Amino acid sequence: MGWHYRKSIKVGPFRINLSRHGVGHSFGNRRFHVTTTPDGRRHVSVHLPGGFNVGKTFGSRRYHNHY
Repeated sequence: MGWHYRKSIKVGPFRINLSRHGVGHSFGNRRFHVTTTPDGRRHVSVHLPGGFNVGKTFGSRRYHNHY
């Protein structure tokens, strides 16, 4: 059984995300959001009216965890 930790701290339009994997950050609003994960990937998402969401992840993982 694994353990999880996640904490977000909002600083103005930015959010700092703390997890057991490291520190990531994100910024944006309801319609457009960019997130950088602790392993270096970037995820861009756009939320369109009517409940449609479009997202794309850029980059690959920098490390591989073996639990």
